[in-house]
Amino acid sequence: MTAVVTGASSGIGKAVCDLLLQQGFRVYGLGRSVVPRKNGTAFIPVTIDLALTGEIEKHCASFMDDPDISLLVNAAGFGRFDPHETLDAALIARMTAVNLTAPMILSQLLLRTLKANRGTIINITSVEALRASKFSALYSATKSGLRAFGQSLFEEVRKDGVNVVTVNPDMTDTAFFDTLRFAPGESEDTRLEPGDIADVITCILSMRPGAAVTEVTIRPQRFGIVKKQNKATS
Repeated sequence: MTAVVTGASSGIGKAVCDLLLQQGFRVYGLGRSVVPRKNGTAFIPVTIDLALTGEIEKHCASFMDDPDISLLVNAAGFGRFDPHETLDAALIARMTAVNLTAPMILSQLLLRTLKANRGTIINITSVEALRASKFSALYSATKSGLRAFGQSLFEEVRKDGVNVVTVNPDMTDTAFFDTLRFAPGESEDTRLEPGDIADVITCILSMRPGAAVTEVTIRPQRFGIVKKQNKATS
């Protein structure tokens, strides 16, 4: 079993990689600063900036011919939550590339192999894909776009035995919030941990063939948020 996971450097992507390695997968971990693991040859780091969408196919050439790929997890993403008029064109282009365009390109590149292996694509979106929030127009657009892409792609490839799953996590305690002016709540029941999302993926992959989970939303039991004081965004 072989998987391709984006965002493998940290957070949800790293947690997913760790879990898949424990389950015996061979994992290609994509990210800007991925380091080798202690799992011998089971983890193959692939250094890539997914914002440079024109270079994705070139960087993926090292594993494109691997016939055993049965899982693609699109976990890379970032956000910025400010009035839309304050965002510049470069940021809009970069966020759209990382959060939406790159997953669509990777899905296209790997789809024939995934069909041959009756595999799975898992897109990590956000609870913001399901609602309209202030200062979240750009981020929500990229994540709801990824959700729509996954739902439509499932209808296209379900006849080939490929499952496409959308996972919508609420606020998760990762480096995602390091440059933002807010963060998840401090108590355990007001935030998610990266391992929670990895556990959900384990459940999805354990379903019997013929039964397809196509969307999961995971949220903390209670709402909680911490507002940072004098925290500059970037």
